[in-house]
Amino acid sequence: MTRNVRHMSSHPLADFLLPEGFESPRVAAVLREGSAVAEFGRYALRAAGERRTRRATPYADRGATRLGDPVILVPGFLAGDGSLALLARTLRAQGFRTYRSHIHANVGCTLNAAAQLEARLESIAIQRDSRVQIVGHSLGGMLARGIAVRRPDLVSNIVTMGSPMLAPGAHHRSLSASVDMLVRLSRAGVPGLMSEECVAGPCARQSFAECREPMPRGVDFTAIYSRRDGIVDWKACIDPVAAPVEVSASHLGMAFDPRVADVVTAALLRSSSSAVEVDRGKSA
Repeated sequence: MTRNVRHMSSHPLADFLLPEGFESPRVAAVLREGSAVAEFGRYALRAAGERRTRRATPYADRGATRLGDPVILVPGFLAGDGSLALLARTLRAQGFRTYRSHIHANVGCTLNAAAQLEARLESIAIQRDSRVQIVGHSLGGMLARGIAVRRPDLVSNIVTMGSPMLAPGAHHRSLSASVDMLVRLSRAGVPGLMSEECVAGPCARQSFAECREPMPRGVDFTAIYSRRDGIVDWKACIDPVAAPVEVSASHLGMAFDPRVADVVTAALLRSSSSAVEVDRGKSA
């Protein structure tokens, strides 16, 4: 306990979240995130072209034909469902049935966020009588990894984008400052935010342990990473049990770059659709 308290004074995360062999991106690395502007422009150009050639597929229940299992998109740290709205639109245009995670801002305890997401998955699985595919950006991918371990009856496939599962602490110092601010606000009594337990105590240790568990049989896993990532150590995003796919995009741009969306689409198409018996006594 004393060690964690000393650690919190200089860095908000516990040492075990930054294993040997990984490192935080250099301060200047964040400049690479400026390419997100060009990546958004690339999205806008493709979207304009698609509008001229075909009618967009309506949202969730409004269409009759859908590809594979339903897809839920989970945002990264400090973000909400809106951050993945453009990717969701792209997937719907391809014929996937997409769902929001109902995470408005990913700033709370990761265990609580995982419980909320699990309940959401149960609701979708019951509604669609099938397992669900999860696309997670950054922290959202780490949440997906843990839930897939615990509830393979709900999850058929996960696709992570820039998710540092092997070393959650291998991120840019700007994120460390944000985590520190949340912890200080939580300590001051602001509810719903990450506390010291979430980043340096039992909560953090449990979340990290789940990200290192073997993936259950029957759950596909694709890990998307970029060497141009200016926010997290790209090496920490390559889970040894996943099918790794390298892209050329910024960390932020993974959420909307159409080239990344193509990789996500391919990963979702590779996963076979399968119905599952779900406990119908619970519903989100």
